[in-house]
Amino acid sequence: MISEIRVRTVTISSEGKKKKKTGFSSQQLDIIKKVDLHCQANNSAHHTSDITTDQLIVRRGQSFLLTLEMSRPFTEGEELHLTAETGSHPSEERGTRSVFGNPSPMYSKAIKAAWKYSIDSSSALQRGIVVLTVTPAADAPVGRYLLSASTERKKTSLGSLVVLYNPWCSGKDRGRDKELLSRVKGQNQSDLHIYDMVDICLKMLDINPKHLKDPADDVSARCNPIYVSRVVSAMINSNDDRGVLQGCWDGNYVGGLNPTHWSSSTNILQRWYLNNCHPVKYGQCWVFAAVMCTVMRFLGIPCRVVTNFESAHDTDKSLTIDNFFGHSGVVAKKSRDSVWNFHVWVEAWMKRPDLLKYGNYDGWQVLDPTPQERSQGAFCCGPAPVSAILKGHVDLKYDIPFVFAEVNADIVNWMVSATGSKTKMNSDTRKVGQNISTKAVGSSRRMDITDSYKDKEGEECVLMLMLVCRGPLKHNGRPLFGATVD
Repeated sequence: MISEIRVRTVTISSEGKKKKKTGFSSQQLDIIKKVDLHCQANNSAHHTSDITTDQLIVRRGQSFLLTLEMSRPFTEGEELHLTAETGSHPSEERGTRSVFGNPSPMYSKAIKAAWKYSIDSSSALQRGIVVLTVTPAADAPVGRYLLSASTERKKTSLGSLVVLYNPWCSGKDRGRDKELLSRVKGQNQSDLHIYDMVDICLKMLDINPKHLKDPADDVSARCNPIYVSRVVSAMINSNDDRGVLQGCWDGNYVGGLNPTHWSSSTNILQRWYLNNCHPVKYGQCWVFAAVMCTVMRFLGIPCRVVTNFESAHDTDKSLTIDNFFGHSGVVAKKSRDSVWNFHVWVEAWMKRPDLLKYGNYDGWQVLDPTPQERSQGAFCCGPAPVSAILKGHVDLKYDIPFVFAEVNADIVNWMVSATGSKTKMNSDTRKVGQNISTKAVGSSRRMDITDSYKDKEGEECVLMLMLVCRGPLKHNGRPLFGATVD
């Protein structure tokens, strides 16, 4: 889209009165006359044209084209700086502001997320046509940016763009590209144009409690998909913020809709946005997971929905589901533990550099937006590496013991005597965590991924871990739950 930049000037008429005139003054003429963001071509190259072609949406670390039409011939040595800024407190030290161009700025070591550009060979400099190849920093925070250009004369606004995460980068794990990329675009990507998903998803980030507390720090942290995934997990439910969905499990859906009513996550997101970010009523686990999957895919994080049959909810961090029965008329102790006939969460694919000193935990990570237990004070869960769950590495970030119990907990039945003492009657080590499933790539068939979460029942390592973990879990002599790995 071409937009023309004009300068308002004031001239004096023959009668001596001031007369407004809109146009280009010979003295004040801006060197930049027009800008073309090439939204359609750039969005297509960045796999965002299915979202919209009305505004520029690019992926970090990948170049896009920008054409400036100058009022006169341009030379490569002339001063031309671009500035990209995001958030209300842009800062080069925080990676939310970058000044780049010719002459190249002298960056200090404290500068984060430096962008760059080069003059493209398709430029016609003698005619004043300057085509720039602009590359956002590979570690730039995601969000909406304002882009401006500075010449010797003045600073000119070039418009805005949205920067997303980029799973289309080349890397060592290219064998998974087909699956990962399908988990970004997804089957529902085509309906994202129904309403402006850009505004909806960015609004969700901007009203999260961490942003309200410290906007500068929150926007800077959006360079990290680990951080953003925890924010989104908390914002999908409305338990302690202005989140998207309110849960209901008692069957009383007065004032809202039965969770089985929903067939489109975008409809839920639109209702939330148009209703001044008041929660949509009502959701249950599969609804929470579907909405989170849509938001994560929009942001550029590969994501898939996962169903766990016979899913345990361990409330006391014992890795067991305890049932209590009375003896000789004694009222049984009521347990808060439970086993759902199924439960649904999402997996997101990302690197885990924060866990690198403990091993390689890159890959699929469990994220659960259904409000069950608090994590660091908020109703969110994850990202918990699936590989850590499989290996029983429950002392790592985030919420691995809870997810481990969902797929591995033993069901233990206790007899309670009149004195309150408990006697173990029996246990079931096989019921929990059955047929863990996701949708296969390119078809509607079920793909069983149970083996990625747990060893086959009866195998020695899981039994050994469960024996070791009886009683309060500890790591290096400290209580495991509530501990944080720095």
